[in-house]
Amino acid sequence: MKVKNLVKPYMIWSMILIILPLVMIALYSVVTKDDSLLSFNFTLDNFIKIGDPVYVKVIVKSLAVGALVTLICLVISYPLALFITRTSEKTGSILILFLTIPMLINTLLRTYAWISLLSEHGIINAALRSVGIARQNMIYNNFSVMIGLVCDLLPFMVIPIHTAMAKMDTNLIDAAYDLGANKLQVITRVIFKMSLPGVISGCISVFIFSISEFVVPELLGGHQFVLIGNLIENQFISIGDWNFGSALGILLVVLIIALAIALRKTDRGDNND
Repeated sequence: MKVKNLVKPYMIWSMILIILPLVMIALYSVVTKDDSLLSFNFTLDNFIKIGDPVYVKVIVKSLAVGALVTLICLVISYPLALFITRTSEKTGSILILFLTIPMLINTLLRTYAWISLLSEHGIINAALRSVGIARQNMIYNNFSVMIGLVCDLLPFMVIPIHTAMAKMDTNLIDAAYDLGANKLQVITRVIFKMSLPGVISGCISVFIFSISEFVVPELLGGHQFVLIGNLIENQFISIGDWNFGSALGILLVVLIIALAIALRKTDRGDNND
């Protein structure tokens, strides 16, 4: 009974800050714009509007950017996580600490730091000019947005993979070597398969965060790089169409739930094996 009593405040807090806002967004998404608090006219026009080619283009672009950011993070994170796992426990903890320290800094500050690095008169271009290399256009384009997203989300890929690798049974790796497997075969057929739950968890996290991000594309893209997150923000803040913005938000929630279910099934399958 005492444990249940301790959980009750958390449940109430979750109802107020999580469930109630989601219910309100779901309600806004299926009513007309001019409804009052006492009467509602239910409609699916807000969801039908998502099928407009302009918005479909933004959604497709968001999914493509999310897939590319996820792939880049995976390519960088997997060798890094493997290296951290093979170091001593003390060294590995220090490396993980260095990796997570940037996450303690506000995203807005980190983004402005990238602007100062990549801008026309920024630190990187100044260093290039000092060695005789012409000034490069590295800001307010796809390159700057991808750099910002990858650096911002990299820890969300490294940490799950490292956690999965840290739980691996090293006896299986030794057995693979004893059976004649080379280093590449051990990594691809043993280590990768055992770390697959961490890979899937990291990929889903990075993909979701990248398509819903709006600060990095807004600032590093020069207000021209629009993803789903930016589209939702514009509907609520600039245009004032809360109903359509809510419909887009529900679409994003459905995508997140679908990916979470896929992750759960994958984890169950791995445990059954």
